[in-house]
Amino acid sequence: MEKVERLISIIMILLKKDIVSTKEFAQLFNVSKRTILRDMETLSLSNIPIYSVHGIHGGYGIMDEYKVDKRLLNSSDLENILTALGGLEQILISEEVEITIKKMEAMVHPMSLKGSVRLSFYDWEGRSEILQTLKTCQESIIGKKLISFDYIDKNGMITNRIVEPYQLHYSETSWYLKGFCLHRQSYRTFKLSRIDNLKMNEETFNPRDYALDQGAASYQPQLVTIKALIAPGIKDQFIERYGRKSIESYSSEYFLATFHIPQDPFGFQFLASFGTNLEIVEPKSYVEDFRNYLLKMVEKYS
Repeated sequence: MEKVERLISIIMILLKKDIVSTKEFAQLFNVSKRTILRDMETLSLSNIPIYSVHGIHGGYGIMDEYKVDKRLLNSSDLENILTALGGLEQILISEEVEITIKKMEAMVHPMSLKGSVRLSFYDWEGRSEILQTLKTCQESIIGKKLISFDYIDKNGMITNRIVEPYQLHYSETSWYLKGFCLHRQSYRTFKLSRIDNLKMNEETFNPRDYALDQGAASYQPQLVTIKALIAPGIKDQFIERYGRKSIESYSSEYFLATFHIPQDPFGFQFLASFGTNLEIVEPKSYVEDFRNYLLKMVEKYS
């Protein structure tokens, strides 16, 4: 752990506890007692109101007036936040998230973490491969620097883009970059897995007003309401995605599901993933379009 992070962690611990000994700090951070003494001197010189207590039960504390009101976040609140961060860490792939978790863990006694909730995600190889793209985008957003890259659309067409990056967005299983495209002169959302030859330019930009709101609004796909017969075996998947109100009884073999889905090939792909466990009944025009989509798939293997 870097010195700055250790100093922040020391402050977090002292805000939570009354007196902490030099030995405890040394063991926690795996450093010498002398290093902890130097850390305390650094904090004191930075006007952090730390005081020392001598004796067997001595150590270091921080003035009560400096402490945050503990009513704002209790142990349960901190445990819930740590649970969420711990699970999302695998998705966010960020060093900052790891540091945040360590800071917050320092505020909670190790024995108080009950671990009643556990979040798990697939550790896909592609997720680790996209790490450098994420880091470059994040650095560009923070530094307000333009980025350039080749973008491959769903039809395989490649265009070169220069973009003002504003926000990284994670949706279901994919990362997206939201920004203002100088080539299109409008806000665009780019899927990171379709970005190639990404470079952060030295040229900076002034952020535009309401960039994130406008960028998000421009990326809403057109939806169509679907009614479909579904087998009991996939009922849980529809409940997780669309809620229990989307399901109603139909027969001894099927449930009737009513839900919204994008009016594009992604919608077809989603429905096709259920195989013979799903049958679209309305609207008839969508049934015909979906049938043609499936026939094209069959032609690939005929």
